[in-house]
Amino acid sequence: QVQPVESGGGLVQPGGSLRLSCAANGTIISFKATDWYRQAPGKQRELVAGITYGGTTNYADSVKGRFTISRDNAKNTVYLQMVSLKPEDTAVYYCLLRRNDYVAYWGQGTQVTVSS
Repeated sequence: QVQPVESGGGLVQPGGSLRLSCAANGTIISFKATDWYRQAPGKQRELVAGITYGGTTNYADSVKGRFTISRDNAKNTVYLQMVSLKPEDTAVYYCLLRRNDYVAYWGQGTQVTVSS
């Protein structure tokens, strides 16, 4: 059973930075794609960024230019570098490993709080 594990969340001031990590107990390169989602209180879970098997990335408009998704195959880890954080970025961030169009695995999430 694949179990993604997120880490790197925390409390940061507006304008600050954090780097989230999603580690997998397997070879992430074998997955079709890896996505980062977030869910703020009272809101639906939304896609933040994704990276495909081929390295193609995509971002939500709200984070373009501030967040960067990357992958280290040797470490079986996907990262989400977040800079210029805003209070509206506050949410629980989840990693989703998509093996194919039918099978995917969610992590437990890591809390990111942006507040002064």
